[in-house]
Amino acid sequence: FVIFLIPCFVISTNLAFSCQNADDFVGASSPGDIVIGGLFAVHSEMLHPEGDPIKPVIQNCAGFEIQVFLQTLAMIHAIETINNSTLLSGVTLGYEIYDTCAEVTKAMASALRFLSKFNSSEDAVEFKCNYSDYIPRVKAVIGASYSEVSMAVSRLLALQLIPQVSPASSAEILSDKIRFPSFFRTIPSDFHQTRAMTHLICESGWNWIGVIATDDDNGRFALDSFGVQAMANNVCIAFKEMLPAYLSDSTFHTKVDHAIEKIVKETRVNVIVVFMRQFHVLKLFKKAIERNVNKIWIASDNWSAAVKISTIPNIRQLGTVVGFGFKSGDISSFQEFLRNLYEKPTENNKFLREYIMLSSVCAHLEYHDFQKCIAGQSQDNLWESDGTKPQIWRDDFLNANVEPGFIHSTILAVYAIAHAIKGQCKDRDCKDPSAFTPWELLEELKKVVIIDDDKEVKFDSNGDMNISYDVLLWKEIDGHMEITTVAEYDAEKGGFIFEDEEKKKDFLALKKVQSTCSQHCKPGQVKKVTESPHTCCYECIYCPENHYSNKTDMDYCYRCNNKTYWAPINSSMCYRKTIYFLAWTDWFAIFLLLLSAFGVVLVLSICVIFTKNLDTPVVKASGGLTVCYIILFSHFLIFLSTIFFIDVPTEFKCKTRQAVFGISFTLCISCILIKSLKILLAFSFDPKLQNFLKCMYKPIPTVVTCTGIQVIICTFWLIFRTPFVSQNFSIPRAIILECNEGSIVAFGIMLGYIAALAFICFIFAFKGRKLPENYNEAKFITFGMLIYFIAWIVFIPVYATTFGKYLPAVEIIVVLISNYGILCCTFLPKCYIIIYKQETNTKSAFLKMVYTYSSKSAGSVAVSQVSLDSKSSSFRPTITDSYKTENDSVNGNCRFQVPGQPLIKGKVLPKNAAKSMVRKRVSSI
Repeated sequence: FVIFLIPCFVISTNLAFSCQNADDFVGASSPGDIVIGGLFAVHSEMLHPEGDPIKPVIQNCAGFEIQVFLQTLAMIHAIETINNSTLLSGVTLGYEIYDTCAEVTKAMASALRFLSKFNSSEDAVEFKCNYSDYIPRVKAVIGASYSEVSMAVSRLLALQLIPQVSPASSAEILSDKIRFPSFFRTIPSDFHQTRAMTHLICESGWNWIGVIATDDDNGRFALDSFGVQAMANNVCIAFKEMLPAYLSDSTFHTKVDHAIEKIVKETRVNVIVVFMRQFHVLKLFKKAIERNVNKIWIASDNWSAAVKISTIPNIRQLGTVVGFGFKSGDISSFQEFLRNLYEKPTENNKFLREYIMLSSVCAHLEYHDFQKCIAGQSQDNLWESDGTKPQIWRDDFLNANVEPGFIHSTILAVYAIAHAIKGQCKDRDCKDPSAFTPWELLEELKKVVIIDDDKEVKFDSNGDMNISYDVLLWKEIDGHMEITTVAEYDAEKGGFIFEDEEKKKDFLALKKVQSTCSQHCKPGQVKKVTESPHTCCYECIYCPENHYSNKTDMDYCYRCNNKTYWAPINSSMCYRKTIYFLAWTDWFAIFLLLLSAFGVVLVLSICVIFTKNLDTPVVKASGGLTVCYIILFSHFLIFLSTIFFIDVPTEFKCKTRQAVFGISFTLCISCILIKSLKILLAFSFDPKLQNFLKCMYKPIPTVVTCTGIQVIICTFWLIFRTPFVSQNFSIPRAIILECNEGSIVAFGIMLGYIAALAFICFIFAFKGRKLPENYNEAKFITFGMLIYFIAWIVFIPVYATTFGKYLPAVEIIVVLISNYGILCCTFLPKCYIIIYKQETNTKSAFLKMVYTYSSKSAGSVAVSQVSLDSKSSSFRPTITDSYKTENDSVNGNCRFQVPGQPLIKGKVLPKNAAKSMVRKRVSSI
């Protein structure tokens, strides 16, 4: 169907609205036991004659407002419905409805009549210090239409505490019960509306918007409330335009043009919030259509459901209109009332008479031309039409222009007052107008509970009914603009409720429009405020490393909450750092484990070879099987200790690996040290050195003491500064699990002690490097110690400069190199002799070798007595006494003193005799 509007129209001074006396001032009335007043802006402006002197005269009004006219009919319908019901048990309600013409002064005149004393012939308002017993003309007031008018009227009605219930005034300030103690409303305050608007803006991703408001109390308060909500939600207002409250203002059209120019100029602003009266929006939109403005318009509850605006020609060119309207209920009975309205008498309803007259003028036209006809009428044409044209009724036109939210809130206001009257009339005869006073009704009104749409509604402590909003979307259907409800906004919970997915899609489609000062900063970016005074104008910069932003348009980046997480530049989340350690599956770890395993196999092989050749001279010359087993066991433990350096570090591994290595290596070096002493003692011919070595050569105590010191060092280390598992964060995106040695000093002492023993062993072995070839372990021990020193000297700087998961591999390598070096130098030459040179591994060959070495040394050095240890079958040369030899430079003879025999002084033996004596000595060994 087609919807029409009745535009602003000037009413002739000869019409009934011309005010000659007080009764002429009333727009609609009906008698009753209890009278309720009504204040509605049925006309949009009051005429101000130009050129005439300003006089205190109530002027005529212009601009018939169909929507407000329908609200007056809703009030009348509700009162008639109550009178025809049993709600008040025989008590009838009357009404007096006045037109405020959207002017405070006109509304104040009506309020003065409400304050006049009941049954006063002159409508006089008495001045009293105490109005507790005062009975005014009305018991309560419905209205007004606009917040600015309601504020003024409420202050006046508060003098007698006459309850005022408005179905349309939404200014937040009216919730102040100190300034407006008798004001109530059946709608939410603008606080909820502006919060809903801000919620819609934020949900749609907009933050750069314009606001246009009426320059009156309602517009200013709404703008202030919206500004607070917008600031709290990081929404910036690019511009604010205020239009004059009255169309008669000479600057109105200029300011409309300026507002449109501002909208066109701000190309980045694609969303406009409008807090204006309907006739202001009409003027604004007509100008915007001329300038081809296409935006998203967010409508306040004042005009969001205005049919006369939605039917403006080419309204679709404006863009999209979305707004918030008061929650509607079942108004089917009111719609039926409108269809039967032609049967109602018009004697006491000037508003109805005016509507009939206006519609009669253009009744001969089709719907599409009806609106243009009304707009083109002059007051003369209207006057001439009176009585000459039939009054053709257009009830479908009224139903088409119904705004359900306002109608429902008006009916709700009447019923709220009726229920309060019912509470006062329980034990009183309310047919008597003096049965109760307005202030008593006010107290009863605070407790009223009404069942609306099967829900209980009541006034809160601020006098507001916080019912929900309907989210209205203007949508073109079949070539016509329809006002559709797409969602419900819960004022208490602050959220949108959708009935079905199709409507939700329509709502979400709004997000396609961008209205931002700057492009949205994506997750991973952060806003950097520029020189603009608005926080919504910014640049987007990337979050630095180890910082992230996980939402759009964040003001700052979050830091990854602990060291176990990291984030790259421009990251929207933190990632758990990869944990690294030398795992079993790592190729390098496998290689090192194979080397260790090969070492273990080598140790076991040597052990088998030596066990099978137990009685051979080579094995005996190595110190016997017991010493060899101890050394080989030490090597086995050293190879085994490398497994504690691999896989996930644990407290046990960290404590065990260095202790096992340190003690095992110390035991190995201690045994080799004893072997070095034994070799040097057997073949040394220096008397002083022999005496020193004899004192030092205590095999078991020496090994136990040397190893015990290392055990003590490791024990103190584990007790006081024990190694532990630590996390190394030196690599930005990784965590290295490693063993912290606890004390570098203790670690250094352990290694230093091993190095000291190895150095002593090296010195002793170096002195015995020229011993018999097949028996010369000292030379190979020297090489083994050199390998050890080189490996660990290189290890120190490499270990100090290496980090990462391969740090344990560095220590494994040096352990393996030093262990292989000593093992191979100590045992492989002997194994070679045992396996490949068996002819030299006999007693005769061995004695021959010793004899040859002794023969070469007898002529130039002191010969040492060699003895065999009686407790061992192994060959153990020791020094008992020194022989004194002296070369005879004259005849080639030498003197020789045999130990254990009396010294033959001056006796010189020939060289051949000395050699013969050595042969006998070696043969006895």
